[in-house]
Amino acid sequence: MNQESSIKIVNPDSAGIDIGASSHFVAVPTGRDTETIKEFGCYTPDLEKMIAWLKKCRVKTIVMESTGSYWIPVFEMLEQAGFEVRLVDAHHVRNVRGRKSDVIDCQWLQQLHAHGLLSAAFRPENKIVELRSYLRQRSSLIAAAATHVHRMQKALVEMNIHLHNAISDITGITGIAIVKAIVAGETNPKNLAKLRDPRCKQPLEVIESSLKGNYREEHLFVLKQAIEAYDFYQRQIAECEESIKKKLSSLTNIKEETSKPTRKKLRKYEYTFNVSTHLQQLIGTDLTTVPGIDVSTALKLISEIGTNISCWPTYKHFCAWLGLCPGTRISGGRRLSSHTSHSTNKAATTLRMAASSLYRSQTALGAHLRRMKARMGPVEAITATAHKMARAIYFMMLNKTNFIEAGADFYDKLNSEKTLKFLQKKAKSLGYVLEKANL
Repeated sequence: MNQESSIKIVNPDSAGIDIGASSHFVAVPTGRDTETIKEFGCYTPDLEKMIAWLKKCRVKTIVMESTGSYWIPVFEMLEQAGFEVRLVDAHHVRNVRGRKSDVIDCQWLQQLHAHGLLSAAFRPENKIVELRSYLRQRSSLIAAAATHVHRMQKALVEMNIHLHNAISDITGITGIAIVKAIVAGETNPKNLAKLRDPRCKQPLEVIESSLKGNYREEHLFVLKQAIEAYDFYQRQIAECEESIKKKLSSLTNIKEETSKPTRKKLRKYEYTFNVSTHLQQLIGTDLTTVPGIDVSTALKLISEIGTNISCWPTYKHFCAWLGLCPGTRISGGRRLSSHTSHSTNKAATTLRMAASSLYRSQTALGAHLRRMKARMGPVEAITATAHKMARAIYFMMLNKTNFIEAGADFYDKLNSEKTLKFLQKKAKSLGYVLEKANL
């Protein structure tokens, strides 16, 4: 068999782009132009020239590496221009000797893609990408707000005000009222303690005792700036939540009704509108029926994996994309390692956080987590439970069904039956018969 017949051209109208910070190198098939490799700048007029040149060369599909954030505007403009654009993992092409200059890199990408040797990375549909951007921005704002809470607490401790020991949260109703009063110039512990919310469990005397401190000017200045920054981020988070609400309404055509006053106290950074209704219409199932997953977690997952779960042919493909599958490093018939591959997949991180909350849960997933923890340790147990949750989510979205909780007792009973069958089989292989003892 000759080489020409064994390696066929799968994508004849293909191009490869090496993305850079200041310029991009583009390679097209031989014979499409006098120059098969061109360099274009990073500015929008340069990208428009790139698009015009690619159309002139009759290119239909384009492949590029996901380099930092520089690929995003190039990807979006090419997609809007009608090209089929694919992202590839740099790890699949960079470890080839002599293939790591900008000019050769784009040519190598084009050649590999022409022969169909590159698999595209997953990217959700555009409507979900927009929602994902809002959610990631909201997470960044929450993290930024948390840093200023730490600075507020540090400034208070430097003044020997241990308010965090008296109340559970200094950003709650009581804590914020006291901190703002201190910034406004009030230093009398009795007057500050009177700002205590009636629902606060700590008595007035304890709070008053914690507010006797050394109110130095420089520490008050730091506290003032920290509370102002915290308030700014709270306004930013509210604006971001409003954008999320509008985007979900446009995706589901559900108009949010005026919310009625409720006595239920919202958790910190919990959404103030009905996310669950939007999600159920969007994906046809309720992910919050899975233990450990609330509406915020479900919304994060959908923003990362999209609404079309059939992008992955099987649940094994889905779990492998998440990086939750055991490794298959085998050489000479011997397994070298079964550790999961290192991954920064945000959906996998979300599932791991959800799984870690099930240690005390009296559910089948909680029982599974405790059993795996005793067997392989806490870190691997969380990954194994997250893998089990991912499988459940895949079939829920595929079949449009809700999760059915069997309970911890059912799981323990099932595990006992499996253990008994194993012991019976082992005893039989040794010539023995197990009998149940009458105790």
